[in-house]
Amino acid sequence: MNQLREILRAQRGKRRLTQEQAGAAINVSGSLIAAFENGRAIPQPETAAQLDSLFGTGEEVQQAADEAREDARPSWLRPWTEHEQRATLLRWWEPLLMPGLLQLEEYARAVLQGGWLEDEVVERTVQVRHDRQAATVNRPKPPTLSAIISEFALMCAPPQVRREQLEHLLELSRRPKVQVLVVPRSAGLHAGLQGAFVLATLPGRGRAGYVDDQLRGRVVTDGSDLDQLEVSWEIVTGLALPVQASRDLIAKVVNDSE
Repeated sequence: MNQLREILRAQRGKRRLTQEQAGAAINVSGSLIAAFENGRAIPQPETAAQLDSLFGTGEEVQQAADEAREDARPSWLRPWTEHEQRATLLRWWEPLLMPGLLQLEEYARAVLQGGWLEDEVVERTVQVRHDRQAATVNRPKPPTLSAIISEFALMCAPPQVRREQLEHLLELSRRPKVQVLVVPRSAGLHAGLQGAFVLATLPGRGRAGYVDDQLRGRVVTDGSDLDQLEVSWEIVTGLALPVQASRDLIAKVVNDSE
């Protein structure tokens, strides 16, 4: 991250460009250039290539951005993101929040700012989440994602953020490779309420799972543990509303937010 900051500051200073001028040259805001230079954001590959072109630095900015992106991922998350990118199918259960791969940046920021994280850590985490989305659901040939969320998860967010997030969720649910189901409150108590998890189906019929807690997440590869997560998945699947009924419920929550 520090190397990327130093390169950007040095190259911009060498050309006597303000942040606003550098941004205008590649059609981004000066505030985004500032975010790159102070470490709150990392240029996406296309933007990094534009900065290399602007500064005449070959692939220096792109390489530094790739390294910064890798450094921004917590060490305990890296094994899972590799599974995530290789997966042909991701099955995601969330009782309290939107699945991370379906979160808008403002929603993710609102969740993270509600805790004990410093602002810089919040921004790096939002960036990592954005990169994970780009490498999975937003890539040209995405894996199939089946997401099941509880009705409670639809309700939690500031009104404007909630509305935008749910509209985004509805839009994503219409993609061919994305299925979103909702477990209604009427389902009552069930095994899924013990916590969120993700199951990844890997090439060659391999499997991996992921569970999270207040401190960090962990990858699950033990066969018996994966079998238990499979059982929990079957339970929440059986409790979930069908696709169209789930969309109707999400749309109702959106309308009630007006």
